[in-house]
Amino acid sequence: MGLSERERVEFLAEPHIAGLAVDAGPERGPLSVPVWYDYVPGGDLLFLTGAESRKAALIAKAGRLTVLVQRTSPTYRYVSVEGPVVGSGPTTLEQLTRIAARYLSPEALPGYVEGSDPHALVTFRMAPQRWLSADLGAL
Repeated sequence: MGLSERERVEFLAEPHIAGLAVDAGPERGPLSVPVWYDYVPGGDLLFLTGAESRKAALIAKAGRLTVLVQRTSPTYRYVSVEGPVVGSGPTTLEQLTRIAARYLSPEALPGYVEGSDPHALVTFRMAPQRWLSADLGAL
């Protein structure tokens, strides 16, 4: 059964590892990779990646992407959202810290942030446009 709008945005706002998919061009399937992200209900989905990475180049070229988050323990639930890239720019220390804090323990966060180079990263913003969702425990 599909999730209500409130359920799906709340689920997406939780710190799941996202599977990001973007068009990789002719003769290839989409590039599909895991990413850390940040999302506040009603806003854009933000994630960062290496500024010189293949992923960054493909996202810039395609201009849109899909993100899938899921929970595999009972009950199985997923949210898939697709939309246009509405912004990109150099990653700030605040963005790096905020996104990493969703996934790392408070003890690990300072070392991770200090060991990262935000100048080598780019942050993308995607506007959620089309949603798919299900909670198989609701059947």
